[in-house]
Amino acid sequence: MEPMVSPRSHFARNTVRTTTLTLGAACALAVGSALLATPAHAVPTTPTVSASSAAEVTTDLRKGDSGAQVNALQERLSALGYWIDGVDGEFGPHTEHAVIALQKAAGIDRDGLVGPATRAALEEGTVPSATSAGTAVEIDLERQLLLVVVSGEVEKVIHTSTGSGQPYEGSDGSERIATTPTGEYAVFRDVDSWDPGPYGALYRPKYFNGGIAVHGYPSVPAQPASKGCARVSLAAMDWLWEQGHMDVYDTVVVR
Repeated sequence: MEPMVSPRSHFARNTVRTTTLTLGAACALAVGSALLATPAHAVPTTPTVSASSAAEVTTDLRKGDSGAQVNALQERLSALGYWIDGVDGEFGPHTEHAVIALQKAAGIDRDGLVGPATRAALEEGTVPSATSAGTAVEIDLERQLLLVVVSGEVEKVIHTSTGSGQPYEGSDGSERIATTPTGEYAVFRDVDSWDPGPYGALYRPKYFNGGIAVHGYPSVPAQPASKGCARVSLAAMDWLWEQGHMDVYDTVVVR
């Protein structure tokens, strides 16, 4: 459910898995109620994790920087559970996404720059809380975060971008609003490749509500920007698949 991009083989895959449910293949706006009744979840809080013995981040950092301070930043983000594609001392796009996720959790400017406020959140160990008592993927619409929750504990925090709330023209010519409906759902279909649709191709999507999916996408801005899906980076989507998160029948909570 995104603007058209040319499908490209991030990895060559063409396996399609599906249940007997046959809903829309593109990320079109879902119509109707959640697959499961919305439960009463606890109000999430933002706990902190005590600082580790790793090197402290003491300088301002941004994408393109490298060296020991970037390495310390990556180690701290990883220790707190923010998804990052390895610790290599290079401030690339995945490190920037992890910084933005931290900024979202802390309620500070989502600019991807490591300044005084971001360093303070890093030192304080700011992490979001789960509302699910069991194992699920939670999509926090207010903070624009995707949480991998295992036994009630947040295992990973991933930068995401969901429905923009803006009007758009549907494939049938009608005007629709780009929203990501709240509720509790279950993954019913996934596609282990680029999945073409009326609004563009989605990378390795995990469908949980009609045509709405968690999927990889080349662009994941700090603000809501999709037509209803939850975008994550291509590499983060690979990680979700490789770690066995969001298999068919797994729970997805949108709140």
